[in-house]
Amino acid sequence: MKILVIGGTRFFGIPMVEKLLEAGHDVTIATRGRNSDPFEDRAARMILDRNDAESVKRTAGTETWDLIIDKVAYASNDVRSLLENVKCRRYIQMSSCAVYRSEHADIREAEYDPAREPLIWMSRSEDYALGKRQAERAALEYLKPEQCVFVRYPVVLGEHDYTKRLRFYIDHVREGKPMQIDDPEAQMSFIHEKEAGEFLAFLADHPLSGAVNGSCCGTISTAEIIREAERMYGRQALMQETGDPAPYNGSHGTVTYNTEKAEAAGFRFSNLHAWIHDLIRTDREI
Repeated sequence: MKILVIGGTRFFGIPMVEKLLEAGHDVTIATRGRNSDPFEDRAARMILDRNDAESVKRTAGTETWDLIIDKVAYASNDVRSLLENVKCRRYIQMSSCAVYRSEHADIREAEYDPAREPLIWMSRSEDYALGKRQAERAALEYLKPEQCVFVRYPVVLGEHDYTKRLRFYIDHVREGKPMQIDDPEAQMSFIHEKEAGEFLAFLADHPLSGAVNGSCCGTISTAEIIREAERMYGRQALMQETGDPAPYNGSHGTVTYNTEKAEAAGFRFSNLHAWIHDLIRTDREI
């Protein structure tokens, strides 16, 4: 299968492309050319600016792709610049669980239907959730629903997480810096970077369409993360209203995502507690 990957040279894009190559696909990676990758001559490369329609058309628009995997669609204009200028038979968009408007246990894909969303042509903004909703909605302007897959993940964690959100808690405990956490007992869902990449590659060979959740089983609170850091450093975390705002603020209660659709297709997600504590300890070493 001839696959165009938009992004894919860092974080969970690495295990995704590795799996696609292992499966024998003809992979071309399109980026701005700013990051190196470990794929050597196993994958082709294109350098383009996805926000420049002429750049996209000139570089990737001369052929029809069996599949496009779009890892960096943050708003509707991102999708327009791509799908107005490049033809594909199937399109997988890296969306987000942020598209859901309410948080609770067992959130299902049907709780956000992009086909019912009024379309707003917009560029990337501070409203991440709105941008992701509109990115999904925009794809339906160019492709039939059965050609589209919208992959919705919660926060992705791993050794190569450049956002360093998990590191925030570890560093603040180690350095004795105060944190402001609005609900330390909120139970949150995550997915590991390796599974996040491998599930995207899995979808290339499985005929799912529409939205699909991906999430590890189980939850963890920031209080549990902090307790692990406290054990590592033998000191107590400082919690203050005037402390640095914590990255996972805004979560309340227990938030989980139903993954029955992915599991029915044959993919199995790990249990969060099988790896999260090792990851916290690894972050200390890093």
